[in-house]
Amino acid sequence: MVHFVGAGSGAADLITVRGARLLGEADVVIYAGSLVNPALLAYTRAGCEIHNSAEMTLEQVMEVIRSAEAEGRVTVRLHTGDASIYGAVREQFDRLEALGIAYDVCPGVSSFCGAAAALRAEYTLPEVSQTVIITRAAGRTPVPERESIRSLAAHGSTMVLFLSTSLADRLEGDLLAGGYDAGTPAAVVYKATWPDERVYRCTVGTLAKTVADNGLTKTALLIVGNCLGEGYERSRLYDPSFTTEYRKGTDT
Repeated sequence: MVHFVGAGSGAADLITVRGARLLGEADVVIYAGSLVNPALLAYTRAGCEIHNSAEMTLEQVMEVIRSAEAEGRVTVRLHTGDASIYGAVREQFDRLEALGIAYDVCPGVSSFCGAAAALRAEYTLPEVSQTVIITRAAGRTPVPERESIRSLAAHGSTMVLFLSTSLADRLEGDLLAGGYDAGTPAAVVYKATWPDERVYRCTVGTLAKTVADNGLTKTALLIVGNCLGEGYERSRLYDPSFTTEYRKGTDT
């Protein structure tokens, strides 16, 4: 059996209870060493076989899993954040299904949630933004043209950008050309929820300078949108005038 486990956003105690239990039961752990906090390996038991997938190809990962299955051992594939976001898991699922190897998925806390916590931000504010776009800038890995930063920026929604810190110069230009005002609030969150987490608040017009001035090249999220500003409407859910399924408001 193979368990795909989301490691959480960085802090070792932000893994789920289920994820920690699965790590403790594993005979083999293959973890994404380029991003997963190694402190999470403390959840494994003595004698657990550990592999760092940062040094491996997909084929090598599959061979470790296949060998473990042949010996009746349990494998945990430990991915950063939640594996559904830039986790490269679909190709692993397909290989396992072709091999007839059973697997399941344990969700994790994504770094975009960790970044919101670091910023004390709510991505979806009434009358400001009710949509969160999770995306990345095109670099060595391309993105579909219909999902270019310029086209997505036209929505003016909250945008969370993964894997884009090293492309900040071009990204800033595309955000501005797509429709964000230069004064739109933005932020860079480096290693959200890790012990060395850092938060830099800026605007779209100063995004590239903020990244450059602080020597950031990777392991950071870029957040853009007026949800980081001051203005918003009060939620109707807790407004005394608003009637809900559970209470009558003064509007009735």
